[in-house]
Amino acid sequence: MRFGVNIINFGTGADPSTLLRWARYAEERGFGFAMISDHVAVTPEVAGQYEAPFYDPFTTLAWLAGRTERIELGTTVTVLPFRHPLLTARATANIDRFSGGRLIVGVGVSWSESEYRALGVDYRRRGAITDEHLDVVTRAWRHEKISHHGEFVSFDDVATGPLPLRVPPVWVGGASRAALRRAVRHGDAWHPLNQRMDFYRVRGLPALRRIAEEEGRPVPEFAPRLPLLLTDSPLEEETRLAGQGTLGQIRRDLDELAELGAAHVLFDTYRGEPASMRPQQEDERLLETVAEYALGPTGDG
Repeated sequence: MRFGVNIINFGTGADPSTLLRWARYAEERGFGFAMISDHVAVTPEVAGQYEAPFYDPFTTLAWLAGRTERIELGTTVTVLPFRHPLLTARATANIDRFSGGRLIVGVGVSWSESEYRALGVDYRRRGAITDEHLDVVTRAWRHEKISHHGEFVSFDDVATGPLPLRVPPVWVGGASRAALRRAVRHGDAWHPLNQRMDFYRVRGLPALRRIAEEEGRPVPEFAPRLPLLLTDSPLEEETRLAGQGTLGQIRRDLDELAELGAAHVLFDTYRGEPASMRPQQEDERLLETVAEYALGPTGDG
């Protein structure tokens, strides 16, 4: 099981120095990967959870690719309907080349209707748009030229290179049945967020396996994102999210995730609202506490 760090690329405290510090901390401490979020139009609805300014994931990752050496870099998650799929395919292929084949592309549909409206994209069709865009992007990663005639985009004989050095792994976010089916059909991993351990054990992973059997496809890897919250007293097991509670509870979560077959676990120190933002040093101390168990004292666990 490999562990990663969520880089906070939004809010008044985010700037090039903090972005670079996050990436270098993750690499030097021995984490396997680092990922960043995606919003394009920070409407008041979006700002209620993710305050402006918001650094673009593609330009930021392209820059970090040149400032890191070993760590994988990715998105958690790229909102595919926000951009033309040829643009997404080209940008991600370029970043993969710049990084020497270290890109992971997490994808999702997002939740803000006002952001979709600001970008002129049909919020009600976001799932269907995502599926079509995924098809275009993944084919463009494999072929120098492609044609596509779909419901949302159509083009003939378009050059899409340069191709990526490594076809980026696709991690599909979301926990709905549609998201699980998308992960099976298009993804290399299922990348859920903000769920309880019993959901993963009793509902999520069994449903993922059933859908894979129905589709006649391999079961995607399991790569959850955990919203870290360390408390002095135990949280109620019936309501707490995976990755939250005392250090003992978090350790048990990591042990159970390993038993459930998780291939990657992304640690997220952001608590979901701007008022809860902490200095970066405090987030690093939280990560260090968990890393001592997950990675060991030298980062090679």
